Amino acid sequence: MDIIPGMASLADKLKALGVKTANTLQPPPQPERRSIDLVVAGNFIASPRGETFVAEQIYDSTYRHGRFSPFSTFPLSVISQWTNDPRVNQLPITKFAFLDTETSGVSGGTGTYAFLVGAARFVDGAFTLKQFFLRDPAEEPAMLEALIHFLAPCEGLVTFNGKAFDAPLLVTRYSLHRIPVPFKDYAHIDLLPLARRLWRDRLPSRALKYIEEHVMGFTRSSDEVPGYEIPWLYFDYLRTGDARPLGGVFYHNAMDVVAMAALLGHVSEILADPYDGRVEHGLDFIALGKLFEDLGHWDEAARLFERGLELGLDESDFGVAVKRISILQKKRGDMERAIELWKAAAKKGHIYAHIELAKYYEHTKRDVKSSLKWAKSARAEAEKADLPAYIRKHWLIEIDHRLERLTRKAGL
Repeated sequence: MDIIPGMASLADKLKALGVKTANTLQPPPQPERRSIDLVVAGNFIASPRGETFVAEQIYDSTYRHGRFSPFSTFPLSVISQWTNDPRVNQLPITKFAFLDTETSGVSGGTGTYAFLVGAARFVDGAFTLKQFFLRDPAEEPAMLEALIHFLAPCEGLVTFNGKAFDAPLLVTRYSLHRIPVPFKDYAHIDLLPLARRLWRDRLPSRALKYIEEHVMGFTRSSDEVPGYEIPWLYFDYLRTGDARPLGGVFYHNAMDVVAMAALLGHVSEILADPYDGRVEHGLDFIALGKLFEDLGHWDEAARLFERGLELGLDESDFGVAVKRISILQKKRGDMERAIELWKAAAKKGHIYAHIELAKYYEHTKRDVKSSLKWAKSARAEAEKADLPAYIRKHWLIEIDHRLERLTRKAGL
């Protein structure tokens, strides 16, 4: 077919305008993908069930996690009593594995699996951390088998919320693959309930990262990723094959495991000797006192409560502390000290202290006149106190019953 003059080179005209014709279009560049071994230093471990990737880090005795070191004498006697497991105090620290998981979700159940398991133990004077990673969920049996070999020398676990989450999750995964659970009969120290006991009244959060910052003085680097992002980062990795975003997940997991060792060392040492300067806050002494009281160590509890009061507390905390210690002193039979504490609390306007003094003078001293005086002052405090209506009503009903009885006894 003849070409009409003036229309001979449409392709040339398009080319001159910068438009590429179909036969010159190039495929879009493929995004760079890096496998996990190019992102995190580690090795591939073979087993009869397949191959799994394991990263390893070794921390020597010079390492410090904020103000504390993961290396401690780990005096575990009090923690053993608190866990009600004598094995905790009998086992050397080298028999404990520190364990934390990163998972595909937080709901638990058979649909949730651990794609990264960090486990560490003390080996030849160093803290050895291994992180077992699933490049693909199909590798789970191989990963679980590899973890067994690392845990084999151990007889105890240390976790943070592991009794409620990490351990049951791994038990489910081992059971699904019909593999024996390696830590089935291990002693178990879960640091989260202990952290709640020690810092519930002073810290607004008992999350491990928060305790790192506000108790241990450790701030994580920019490599840290928020925990809630971790499942989505792993799903992106499964979709794209690019492991680069997972570097922060490995860092997060490693810091969790190392923090547990440093935290256990710190907690075990302050429980063994609370007076060596490690405990600086009055509320922390009060929390320790409550723990020792619950364990039945009343003399030590009283001493801890006294130290907390000496360091100073705000108004509301003072009232709680004095009430606790005064009741403890009464149980110990130290009424003289209990009365001193009640009178100090009464001066600060604490209603319960007025009532305790009214009880003491009525039932112990048989001094109705003094008892009536303290009951009246209790009512005066209840009337002027800034309290919710239901609390004021509670106090007034109790006090009025007491006043009615004391008035009859006094013949008024």
